[in-house]
Amino acid sequence: MTLYNNNIFETIRMIEKEKLDIRTITMGISLLDTMDSSGDKARTRVYDKIMRLARDLVKTGNDIENEFGIPIINKRIAVTPIAIIGAASDDKNFLAFAHTLDKAAKEVGVNFIGGYSALVQKDFTDSDRLFINSIPQALYETERVCSSVNIGSTKSGINMDAVKMMGKVIKDTAYLTRDNDSIGCAKLVVFANAVDDNPFMAGAFHGIGEGEAVINVGVSGPGVVKCALEKVKGEPLNIVAETIKKTAFKITRVGELVGLEVSKRLNVPFGILDLSLAPTPEIGDSVARILEEIGLEACGTHGTTAALALLNDAVKKGGIMASSSVGGLSGAFIPVSEDEGMIAAVTNGALTFDKLEAMTSVCSVGLDMIAIPGDTSESTISAIIADEAAIGVINNKTTAVRVIPVYGKGVGETASFGGLLGYAPIMPVNPYSSEAFINRGGRIPAPIHSFKN
Repeated sequence: MTLYNNNIFETIRMIEKEKLDIRTITMGISLLDTMDSSGDKARTRVYDKIMRLARDLVKTGNDIENEFGIPIINKRIAVTPIAIIGAASDDKNFLAFAHTLDKAAKEVGVNFIGGYSALVQKDFTDSDRLFINSIPQALYETERVCSSVNIGSTKSGINMDAVKMMGKVIKDTAYLTRDNDSIGCAKLVVFANAVDDNPFMAGAFHGIGEGEAVINVGVSGPGVVKCALEKVKGEPLNIVAETIKKTAFKITRVGELVGLEVSKRLNVPFGILDLSLAPTPEIGDSVARILEEIGLEACGTHGTTAALALLNDAVKKGGIMASSSVGGLSGAFIPVSEDEGMIAAVTNGALTFDKLEAMTSVCSVGLDMIAIPGDTSESTISAIIADEAAIGVINNKTTAVRVIPVYGKGVGETASFGGLLGYAPIMPVNPYSSEAFINRGGRIPAPIHSFKN
């Protein structure tokens, strides 16, 4: 009983003082049965299905938060990639699909709905091209819709024609949402090796191999990990790794408890628990500060990649020990605008764009929520995407790019996105051109180690 009480008190402390929270409960919904040659009929089916399955999602999350005392920050929905659903429609009016998703999200009360997405890692259909070209306008005209495009995979290589297209899509989105620091780009992710069960935005979608509906949970606790490491100052790094692993175990247990309870109340299967250390702009909720607690004077200095590798691996090990349902991305996120320690490191010059790229080789996802000058060329953005995709494809891991060319602003200025999206100092990019490389198009073939059948 004493051990049980100690566990309860420890969890309460993590929630009240160390900023432990459930970052999101995300309901994945299959839209495969909504496809129709009539766009109007398909969109009506999409709306009706989302409303039927998710109408109590927000209320259930709020009820559990109040009953258990565990903060649940976001309630979200992810759907089957709309490029697939809309392909069956004669009218190919993808913008109308975006408005349908936005309307359903507002009616249900979730803050974001993901799945305005396309999977073009090897090549396009004609419908895919129409869809991708619709993304800037869709993100401009909607409030809660998030978009993603998977342009590469270890099995397929990198679709460089899609990479080139996405450079233009990002620039067009930045221009259309220029009155709000190009915030549309914060709702757009370009992936390599995208996963089907990621609960985090903006990249969540419901994979075609998933079931009718599922509850996926994303749990976060950078503050909890930092507080745990404060108790092992000066200890060897194997002790640091063990401490992180044990802390991740405890965090995972809390997340699984919430996920199973949501699943039971909504009568929707529990899918995965994504144990990702997702930071916020609040003091005490930073991945960068964990790395500094490990022994770095500032995040970004030499040793940062090694410290991040240790952190990411220990988090995954602790999560897998605690639950057989760990999935999604699970690890440490490094979104600049959403992490006060990362913001400080960029501001003081310790953390550069190139160092961030190196860090993505060992962390979850990739170049995330990075503000760059608004006059950055389409080809440079495409080249950034290509570099990050190469890291993912060669290393057989998920990587992504969510960069924001802030229209009308340059290095030394700041972009503000509000809420969990935070704010970011605008970082310089390499001034030399990659245009001739990007204009070649075609496909970078799959690496030799992809042939494992």
